[in-house]
Amino acid sequence: MHLKNASLQYILKAVKIQNPMASIKVKFRPSTVADHEGTIYYQIIHERKVRQLPSDYKVFTSEWDESRSMVTTNQKSERKAFILSIRERIRWDVERLNKIDKKLDANGPSYTADDVIDEFNRYANEYSLFNFMESIIVKLKQNGKVRTSETYKSALSSFKKFLASQASKDNYRQDEDIMLDCLTSEIMEAYEAWHKSRGVAPNTISFYTRILRAVYNRAVEDDIIENRNPLKHVYTGVDKTVKRALSLPVIKKIKALDLSLNASLDFARDMFLMSFYLRGMSFIDMAFLKKSDLKNGYVTYRRRKTSQQLIIEWTKEMQIILDKYPENATEYLLPIIKNPGTNERCTYRNMGYNINHNLKKIAKMVGVQIPLTLYVARHSWASAAKAKGIPLSVISEGMGHDSEATTQIYLASLDTSVVDRANSIILNCL
Repeated sequence: MHLKNASLQYILKAVKIQNPMASIKVKFRPSTVADHEGTIYYQIIHERKVRQLPSDYKVFTSEWDESRSMVTTNQKSERKAFILSIRERIRWDVERLNKIDKKLDANGPSYTADDVIDEFNRYANEYSLFNFMESIIVKLKQNGKVRTSETYKSALSSFKKFLASQASKDNYRQDEDIMLDCLTSEIMEAYEAWHKSRGVAPNTISFYTRILRAVYNRAVEDDIIENRNPLKHVYTGVDKTVKRALSLPVIKKIKALDLSLNASLDFARDMFLMSFYLRGMSFIDMAFLKKSDLKNGYVTYRRRKTSQQLIIEWTKEMQIILDKYPENATEYLLPIIKNPGTNERCTYRNMGYNINHNLKKIAKMVGVQIPLTLYVARHSWASAAKAKGIPLSVISEGMGHDSEATTQIYLASLDTSVVDRANSIILNCL
């Protein structure tokens, strides 16, 4: 038995010797037209079979070093950054081709140069950043995590815009993708700097980089790439932001405005006040409130963000606003999603944009300097509660916890009547 195993190992070694790993070389094909760029391609030789893998990289003959089989440039060249970027891409391509070759070799002696090329192309299609993120977005939607999928889509869109901005500088195609294992510290630092140059807030930048980090880590976990930690030099934390809140006198001014001649402003003011009345309810939760959620003088709903169930006493102030829109024939309580079943999430987002746009006009009417949005209503209620001496155990420091979920834990542990009494105190001040 031992001899048989030894013989088998000998045979396998002999096969390996006869079938060595593929030879991978970088080649350049000059243009047949004078003063035109030539094309870089990869030559793959295995078992005396020669195959060519074309690339999208084009350089002039003067930018190719035949002895080194690599692109070259000088310090004064206007195309220096472009050539260096191509050099880096070639390095990544060759590294990936060698990895594929080793993998195929380890799996067995029988593979061809065509197999190497096919695997390279498959990898490029499946494991580019764009395609990989798109596949994650699809899975998130399938798992019912629609909001999370939207944040991933937003981060992907942001990174595409960044690459397009770089493309205009370095002569890339604006729709050009990037491989997951080509994400480097330099690229991520440039991405962060690009955001800063456009005046984007640090927390927003961190929001996008955290999503990209999650995508990268997913690829590492799936053994698609090795962890090179490309985000080690960019900020991925969360700065504590100054909470924007309106005082009760200002809320009174907004409530007292005569907006009867402007339906859009009137509706925006009503939705802002409704959010305030409903203890700072987020707009997405307001949009998807159903008429069936209002029973026996109470609104019962589950927060979309935390899945926390909340119960709120329905007050006359809320009913006054509701009575202004009797034409609402949908299943929803508030006239936000007017065509149920027709891209509802897109509808509520567009409505939110319009409301926030009009709220900024209202802010000018009452002399408010801060950017007025629906979310300000949430912090305004919390601030008002604190100003009225309502215990922190009831409102948790005006919802000023580092995590909103922590605030929800506080609220969930209280008798809802306590919170309703707190809400009554606030609304009676208007």
